[in-house]
Amino acid sequence: MAERAEYRIVSLIGEGGTGRVHLARTAAGRLVALKTVHEDLASAPRFRERFRREAAAALRIGGPFTATVTDAGPEDQHPWLAAEFCVGPTIVETISTAGPLGPDDLGTFGSALAVAMSAIHGAGPACLDLKPAHVLITRRGPKIIDFGTAGRSAGRASEFLGFLAPEQLTPGAPTGPPADVFALGALLVLSSTGRNPFGSGSAQQVAHRTLHDAPDLIGVPGPQWTGFLAACLATDPAARPSMPEALAWCAERAAPVPWWEQEPVSELIREHENDVAELLAVVSGDAATGQ
Repeated sequence: MAERAEYRIVSLIGEGGTGRVHLARTAAGRLVALKTVHEDLASAPRFRERFRREAAAALRIGGPFTATVTDAGPEDQHPWLAAEFCVGPTIVETISTAGPLGPDDLGTFGSALAVAMSAIHGAGPACLDLKPAHVLITRRGPKIIDFGTAGRSAGRASEFLGFLAPEQLTPGAPTGPPADVFALGALLVLSSTGRNPFGSGSAQQVAHRTLHDAPDLIGVPGPQWTGFLAACLATDPAARPSMPEALAWCAERAAPVPWWEQEPVSELIREHENDVAELLAVVSGDAATGQ
């Protein structure tokens, strides 16, 4: 990607099973997250077709709580896409620093996630494989920064377990939007208790609990939330609320002022913004001196 005229690489910011993510600038100076697929995956025809289809859908997604995808190159030798660069801690870092969310703040967070997931469903992807690392808390609110674009081809990585619905762990079972309601419920349990609803341990252990055990809802704030999250995490997809129903339920309980605009979360966001500003200053200084 470094040779593309449209983008100038600033720094490598992540690498996973499907590819690398660089912080880059457009020719007009805008910061973007530039995601490039690993060569071995790019050579697989089924992967490329899936990437082509899902990148086209990602370009149609809009809304305040998703990272806007601005450009993509599904036909290039190494398929890539460029998305809005979002700055902030992950939800896990946020609750580790500021503590679990209470009932009102959980309603605000659930509403934002449901708005984002509804927008993604409206554009085409029916099952996101969402995980906590893909939810950042920015000064404008939560942002889903990855929509599962071709990520499913990398397999069911252990980092997704506990957030994958039972039907996603069952070979041949149909999957769709109810699986994302399950992921929403799991994220809200994590955000209010600090724990994966199906515990920790090996991938096999977490998968077994997801398929056969009730979720651990100890610490969820109040009986109403316990009942709602138990429904979201139902083994039977038909027993879960729809995404619009989940959005309405959370919205009724949302706090009047978003928690990401308040301390200590707003200070944590500023720290991440300052880290990015320092990185850009170092890169600019190196460029000016020819290093």
